[in-house]
Amino acid sequence: MEQSARHINRKDRIGQPITSPKLAAAISSFYRKYDEANRLNTGAFQLEFARTQELLKRFLPEPPATLLDVGGGPGAYSCWLAQLGYEVHLIDPVPSHIEQAKSASQVQPDHPIASFTVGDARQLEFGDAMADAVLLLGPLYHLLERAERIVALREAYRTLKNGGLLFVAAISRFACALDGVFSGWLNDPIFADIVRRDLQDGRHRNPTDKIMYFTDSYFHRVEELEEEIDEAGFVHQHTLAIEGPFGWLQNFDEWWKDSARRERLLEICRAIESEPSLIGASAHILVVARKDS
Repeated sequence: MEQSARHINRKDRIGQPITSPKLAAAISSFYRKYDEANRLNTGAFQLEFARTQELLKRFLPEPPATLLDVGGGPGAYSCWLAQLGYEVHLIDPVPSHIEQAKSASQVQPDHPIASFTVGDARQLEFGDAMADAVLLLGPLYHLLERAERIVALREAYRTLKNGGLLFVAAISRFACALDGVFSGWLNDPIFADIVRRDLQDGRHRNPTDKIMYFTDSYFHRVEELEEEIDEAGFVHQHTLAIEGPFGWLQNFDEWWKDSARRERLLEICRAIESEPSLIGASAHILVVARKDS
């Protein structure tokens, strides 16, 4: 692999110090406390993981292909995609996530993650037109300003080959309102105020030390997300609900542990994934877009 063409300047190397890119203080603090490495193995996050895997397998080009997993955290998707035969380059702004991803990659030595970078979605240190697909499964909801989100999307555009695919995940504008109703958190006046702000302008701020109230984020309306992707130069392909309304099930674990009920749940998720009237009821939304030649 031509390193100079693929990865510019700051490829992380074992044994060298890692410098974190600029990350908002509240977000950095959150990820120092939160167990992101195990999140996708617990509760309704398992549905998010299974459905995202399903959608990626449906739309990604066949392996071997080169993928950038931008904001890929501790490497859950990167490791899985590497096992499928993809060349995966993981980028994340949190140094501890990169170290966790390295450890996870070492467990599968026959299918390792190709490279690890402590980096920023707004300034990818990779060459132009080198990736067959770019995954932005987290960065957009930690960039509160539209201009910064457009910069991140255009960086993904730059690194994609002509005809390459972009996968963008966003949190629905209505996620915390629905979560608050079903979890009972709306009984807390502080959480109720958080939800009011979410619904007003999409800016989610958590003034408490309660980690379950999440951290600084931007929650999208579907049409707004599609407009941002269009502004960055992409051709929209699909907008899909990842979990649908089923991420709010309070007896989720009962459904998930029963293989027959789990498959019925996934079947309904597939059936309604593109229904416009229901997409906003999903905690997470996935958009697939293409870089035209």
